[in-house]
Amino acid sequence: MSLGLHHLPNAICIVRIVLIVPIVMLMLAGDYQLALGLVMVAGASDALDGWLAKHFGWQTRIGGLLDPAADKLLLVSLFLTLTWLGLTPLWLTIVVLGRDLVIVSGAVAFNFLIRKVQPEPSNISKLNSFLQLTYGVSVLAAEAFGWPPAMLILITGAAVLVTSVVSGLDYVLTWGHRARVA
Repeated sequence: MSLGLHHLPNAICIVRIVLIVPIVMLMLAGDYQLALGLVMVAGASDALDGWLAKHFGWQTRIGGLLDPAADKLLLVSLFLTLTWLGLTPLWLTIVVLGRDLVIVSGAVAFNFLIRKVQPEPSNISKLNSFLQLTYGVSVLAAEAFGWPPAMLILITGAAVLVTSVVSGLDYVLTWGHRARVA
């Protein structure tokens, strides 16, 4: 039985999830160059699976749930490991995880109490995910190659903080309104 190419975006998401284990292991072992390479592959795979799904009409409900789950797992693992290694401040990781916890718990509640959730990432949420990945890549690159400078990492971290708070509030307000009118 052939799966067909229409499952390719979902397969790419699964590969992104599988990459998390070696990324974390490499980071814990101090091999920041290879970890950085795998994080960049994972980030590129996110863009690729989204493009394939949209361009060829290969969008599925499972893909709509799998893609953000893969992103969250990658970014949460990245932030937790960077914090464990002392490379990212705990408070920033708490903000990132807190936002995700609010969004996921709200989506689960909405899905079971009101109606099925159709994932609709907002533009600020997409920007937040991009900035989180950029921050993680920047921290790993600084460990691996001594670049970018600490000030650029600090600025990116501040942007992650702001977009995490704004996008978290945006989700609460948007989905809270939808729950009230449903």
